[in-house]
Amino acid sequence: MYISSYRYENGIIIPQYSNQLKSDFVAQLVLVFGQKQLIVDSIFNEQLKAYFPNAIIALTSTSGEIIQETVCDNSIVITALCMERTTLQAYRISIRDYSDSYAAGFSLSKYFATKDLAYIMLLSDGSLVNGSLLIKGFNENIDSRIPITGGLAGDGTNFNDTVVGLNNIPSEGEIIAIGFYGDALRIGHASIGGWEMFGPKKTITKSDGNILYEIDHKNTLEVYKEYLGKYAADLPSAALLFPLSIQNEIKNQELVRTILRIDNEKDSLIFAGDVPMNTSFRFMKANFDKLIDAASNAAILASTFHAPIQPQYVLRISCVGRKIILNNRIDEEVEAVVDSLNKNSIVSGFYSYGELSPFNQSSSCQLHNQTITITTFAEIE
Repeated sequence: MYISSYRYENGIIIPQYSNQLKSDFVAQLVLVFGQKQLIVDSIFNEQLKAYFPNAIIALTSTSGEIIQETVCDNSIVITALCMERTTLQAYRISIRDYSDSYAAGFSLSKYFATKDLAYIMLLSDGSLVNGSLLIKGFNENIDSRIPITGGLAGDGTNFNDTVVGLNNIPSEGEIIAIGFYGDALRIGHASIGGWEMFGPKKTITKSDGNILYEIDHKNTLEVYKEYLGKYAADLPSAALLFPLSIQNEIKNQELVRTILRIDNEKDSLIFAGDVPMNTSFRFMKANFDKLIDAASNAAILASTFHAPIQPQYVLRISCVGRKIILNNRIDEEVEAVVDSLNKNSIVSGFYSYGELSPFNQSSSCQLHNQTITITTFAEIE
């Protein structure tokens, strides 16, 4: 597997990192992570197609871009992959063509042939799509032994519209999935939070999908404002500092959920994924050292999936909430990932409105919030 990463600056695609780039490099897949207004520019998209004429080009708006140990804002990061024994298939749908996110995910997953399918990368709109319903529908037609990872597009801390594109100018409501086929690909994955729970358990007493109306039979906005205190005036972005840890006692799992926006007319909060009625949860808060340790642990765990083979490419998708809370310590998080990996690994990614990854090697994919999600790629000879 040959990988090269680039920055797009002043109208020029500038090479940054490569792993022994061969002279006849022909990109199969190009991943473009960037600020929304920049990646929808028609001139930029024309340049992309000219620079990578034979590649599948996947574009995602972000809340920050990652390249090696650097976090960027208002930029474009490009990663090109050339695999020697792995083939790709990519598909795109729009959420507007379906009744809900579950139906969209179910439909999209049916495009994939199961023979020799090794891995699926899923990149989705982050404002119109309910991520947990999307992946629930997608899982219906995919064997749980096939790893699925990815994320929901971001829009800085604006929480307005996000865009995704496949071989075209990105637009709102798009969902893309890329299937990797063959027996040479090795995938590792991990998703870890590092947040601390506080306060007593509470119960979701009224909700509808990803819309939360009542907590312990009280108006959800009132409860949130009580817990946020001085931060309440900065909702919804301040809610990223206090995500929910929802308890799934049947599966002994904890799902973290974070707010996307407020509906003041209905006195409700809209989350990136489902907040099921009659489930219990606790509020969470940041512990800086644990957040950074989680980044290192996620990189190490993902790498163990295909040890002793070292990862050649590392896709890093992390929640925008972590970026906000870590603030001027954000470089420590990305450096912890790079320091935990093979020095020749190429790293890129973005800050998202939701992360997609299995809990572990034997489980199906789930939507996560406020985590750092690592996917490692290696191709054997």
